[in-house]
Amino acid sequence: MTTYRDKRKGAPLIVEIRTYRLKPGTSGDFVRTMREQCVPLLERLGLRVVSCGASLVAEDGHDEAFLMRAFESLDARREQEESFYGSDAWRNGPREAIVSRIDSYHTIVLEVSEETVQALESGSR
Repeated sequence: MTTYRDKRKGAPLIVEIRTYRLKPGTSGDFVRTMREQCVPLLERLGLRVVSCGASLVAEDGHDEAFLMRAFESLDARREQEESFYGSDAWRNGPREAIVSRIDSYHTIVLEVSEETVQALESGSR
């Protein structure tokens, strides 16, 4: 059987890295909510989560966290994010528990190989 990853082998993917500067003292709850509620919801709605967690370094003493996701294209990224963030499952689910702990966030988007994404996924488990 051919899998999604087999079909994509060699084709570049779009990876989004979102970093979150969190409100003081909220890192543990944020990461727990992200891993236990948000990631399963993202995956159930078809988004590929590469990794998430707390930063190993507190820049300027701030609690920080990250979320990495992979997409087939920039258009797929836009469509999947619109669908996810517009869904009742997000709005009525973990949204408030996530956004209430965020002070600010920053997103970068880059193109990488499927092999790089797989290496990142295996390193985060």
